Amino acid sequence: MSHPQPAVDVSRPVSDPTGVHRVLDRPVVLPQAAERLDTRADLWPDEVRVRVRRLNLDAASYRQLAETHRTPEGTDGDAVRAAVLDIVAARGKMQNPVTGSGGMLLGTVEEVGAESPLGLRVGDDVATLVSLTLTPLVITDGLRSWDGRSEQVPCDGYAVLFGRSIAARLPADLPEPLALAVMDVCGAPALTARVVAERRARQEQAPVVVVIGGAGKSGCLSLAAAREAGAGRLIGLVPHEAEAARLRASGLADAVVIADARDPLAVRDAVREAGGPAAVTVVCVDVPGCEGGAILATADGGTVVFFSMATSFAGAALGAEGLAADVTMLVGNGYVPGHAEQALGLVARHDGVRRLLEGRVEA
Repeated sequence: MSHPQPAVDVSRPVSDPTGVHRVLDRPVVLPQAAERLDTRADLWPDEVRVRVRRLNLDAASYRQLAETHRTPEGTDGDAVRAAVLDIVAARGKMQNPVTGSGGMLLGTVEEVGAESPLGLRVGDDVATLVSLTLTPLVITDGLRSWDGRSEQVPCDGYAVLFGRSIAARLPADLPEPLALAVMDVCGAPALTARVVAERRARQEQAPVVVVIGGAGKSGCLSLAAAREAGAGRLIGLVPHEAEAARLRASGLADAVVIADARDPLAVRDAVREAGGPAAVTVVCVDVPGCEGGAILATADGGTVVFFSMATSFAGAALGAEGLAADVTMLVGNGYVPGHAEQALGLVARHDGVRRLLEGRVEA
């Protein structure tokens, strides 16, 4: 579906590193909050254009699309593909209107503005470390190489990075799908390591850490990061036995427990039986309704880190209040300095992390 491109507001001829010069909404908002972005290929001086060859839809967004277009035979891939194309054409970016989330991409730099501060060169293979929800994006191949049944989306098109965007050069020693999977979630292990290290420095006893969704991409990386940062007992919570078997085989957790993350009492009891409550709880699942269990799994004075875009932050705040829970709750915003390098290092140092990630990418 094609959509006419509104005229650009000539009253904003100068670019801004935040990207507001490409916002078509009036009044102007930041690109992530905008309904539509200007996707012209011509660059402002501080911008970079990337030839895109793969998107990675964030887990919450893809789950919502797949469930919306589910049939008795399974996910209707054609309908999911059409939905993604329509979103990108209508908004000039990939931002799921239900979840509000997007994902990230990889590709090759094809033009660099003369004033770009990103340090990229034409020909660099990069992964963007900013969300698709604020990245001007055009898809030119109709997603013909994607079956609509996976989070990773091979495609052809282009995207534009702003002066304050972030991109990392792809490592030469990892397959691109695996590298994309790691960089998609690299903020989670970096913030987990920071929180665990800070708590370890404040107390003599190594903290108990629970990762809800420990067998997933961000979950397995967070377990490895917590271990390196000085965690004591590591507990991985997963929804069923198949996930539990994979996590046990990885060796990343000291205890693996099975519970529905949406069932607060089940989560609380499973964590307690495994050695909890936790000093630090990290939420890495892509389904809504996990706030209460995470709070109940955490000891008074502890910290809950929410990395899921399915999290209701109002629900978390009001839930903690209603439970009289003295916990600090953090929003994982996806960016910590050095997060990409740290995540790639975890893959290199922990065979269990790489095996779990490879299984996810192949699936």
